[in-house]
Amino acid sequence: MDKRTEEIIKRFENSWNNTETFYRNLLKNHTGFKFVVPILEFIQELKNSGESKNFRLGTSMHTLIISRSVEHGLRDDQKEIRIEKVNNLTDGFEYEVIMRQGKNVFREYRVHNLNDEKVLNLLATLRETLID
Repeated sequence: MDKRTEEIIKRFENSWNNTETFYRNLLKNHTGFKFVVPILEFIQELKNSGESKNFRLGTSMHTLIISRSVEHGLRDDQKEIRIEKVNNLTDGFEYEVIMRQGKNVFREYRVHNLNDEKVLNLLATLRETLID
């Protein structure tokens, strides 16, 4: 593996660790953030399957952002997936999952389970975009 690829993977994996720490701190230090438990589980499942080498994670408030950006922050020409809780349900939570580029929305779903096939298909689509 070349040095550039090693550096990108290192940055991606660091972003996963930072995002997990952010969500764990929300759970530990604040009330009303139980909806991040499924997000943390989703992150861990993706990490266990090696996806931390393919994507950068980040947050905007409590929204999970998944991208292929090497640098923190996104330009309008970079695709991203955003996952945000929209509703409390009696048996869990409903999340809005959006794939977009700048203001252009390509796909938008509401799911109860983040391992939903639609979400995993969005990740597969994003994985095919260039890292930049």
